[in-house]
Amino acid sequence: MIQAGIIGATGYTGAELVRLLCMHPEVQIQLISSRSHAGKRLAELYPNLNGYVDLICEPEATLEMLCGCDVVFIALPAGHAATIVKGIASWQAKVGQDAGGLAPKVIDLGADFRLRDPQAYQDWYGMTHEAPEFLSRSVYGLPEIHRDKIAHADLIANPGCYPTATILGLLPGLREGILDLDSIIVDAKSGVSGAGRELRLSSHYVEVNEGIHPYQAGRHRHTPEIEQELEALAGRSLTITFTPHLVPMSRGILATIYAQLKEPIGSKELWEIYYLHYQDEPFIQVLPKGHWPHTRWTYGSNMVLVGLTVDQRTQRAIIAVAIDNLGKGASGQAVQNMNIMFGLPETTGLLMPGLVP
Repeated sequence: MIQAGIIGATGYTGAELVRLLCMHPEVQIQLISSRSHAGKRLAELYPNLNGYVDLICEPEATLEMLCGCDVVFIALPAGHAATIVKGIASWQAKVGQDAGGLAPKVIDLGADFRLRDPQAYQDWYGMTHEAPEFLSRSVYGLPEIHRDKIAHADLIANPGCYPTATILGLLPGLREGILDLDSIIVDAKSGVSGAGRELRLSSHYVEVNEGIHPYQAGRHRHTPEIEQELEALAGRSLTITFTPHLVPMSRGILATIYAQLKEPIGSKELWEIYYLHYQDEPFIQVLPKGHWPHTRWTYGSNMVLVGLTVDQRTQRAIIAVAIDNLGKGASGQAVQNMNIMFGLPETTGLLMPGLVP
């Protein structure tokens, strides 16, 4: 059995990890930690886990505790994972373990290892990177692109929710070379759980209910992550327009992407390109022509639903992608990465449809 530890288990992302892992046939959760809820049973905070998880939140996951795990998931805000990874490596050296690789393997669900340039991290996150020496060894954990690298990695940068939807929405078009890379516009919408469990005015019921609004337009932290991965695919620099919105629902991401086509093609041809590209991907469904994804169809799952068409008047591709921001956008994808890292079928513990209604 894979012994797993979860740092930050009481946030929405951490709790979703626990929900998925406690039902995983090859995993035993050995350790959960939470400074804000230290000493409490996780099932007290999330009653849906009662009868499935009887773990008590440790106030601090010591390096000795972490190094007793096979894999550690870090579900903390930016700025924390770098210090933890550096500490694990130092502990290994201290006890005489092989310094050639991290043990345990680490999957960071935050942003510390997503950007390859530490200066970009400082520019967009407003803090100095505490472990830049580990950036070159981390692997960006989007299996549909980096599956082979993930299989041999010991440090995974789990992608952000908006980047996951956006990159997967553009991937076939970029690989086929049919999109004008200087025309990409992403209009994305997220449920409130994407803001985390911490209380703040912007996520209060009366502030969010019966309304929708953009936020961090032109300056959202996921922008450089999206551009970095798209540039690697395209082999050239590019700049996108990305605007996120907050909508009054608990979970879900819908990214609607617009891009000019280099040459005129029809909706049928565009659909065939995407269908053929994704037909063997276990978690991506290109919906039948004329059908569009609903976020609620992905709830509780690791699925990616794609709908698309060509606006013949403007010759723009319109691509809509729906995911669960806590599933494929965070915890589900982290479990998918873990499966690949440990040589398991990547669908293990994740083959479930969305919750409808």
